[in-house]
Amino acid sequence: MLRAPRGREGKHLDLKQETEADWWEVEALYDLCFAPGREALSSYRLRDGVAPVAELCLCLRDGPALAAVIRYWPVRAGGARALLLGPIAVHPTRQGEGLGGWLMRDSLERARAFGWDRVLLVGDAPYYARFGFVRLAGVTMPPPTNPDRVLGLALTPGAWDGVHGDVRRITD
Repeated sequence: MLRAPRGREGKHLDLKQETEADWWEVEALYDLCFAPGREALSSYRLRDGVAPVAELCLCLRDGPALAAVIRYWPVRAGGARALLLGPIAVHPTRQGEGLGGWLMRDSLERARAFGWDRVLLVGDAPYYARFGFVRLAGVTMPPPTNPDRVLGLALTPGAWDGVHGDVRRITD
């Protein structure tokens, strides 16, 4: 995939798949980066009781320090198989270094290589447009999600064409 950025000591950062041993540290980073109650968001209802897509849940480390993380979850959008991206987080001491953007591009490239056709997320359109995400008209996240924040990226041309309906959690 993409060549890892360099850490503070000039060595390339280490990107690895998240393991069970990383779970508590990853959760602590999410708690640090997001407001209390993050698990009350509608996107968390789609993750409840569902295993993440392990090969796309990545940890970026600078030595032993966790610099950034990303997770993906399988969902169905209007019946079509899709990835729900998020959360993605960069440690506050590492923000502004481009690590989140790098992690986003690398993980999307991996998703394409693993045969996924479409990705969706809930986020700010102006920020995610630089990665190719556009508003998904007709794809509905559980309430109270603002429809203007439901964004999608076609990893294969036309993957979102004709996809309309509710986003639902899946376990298969």
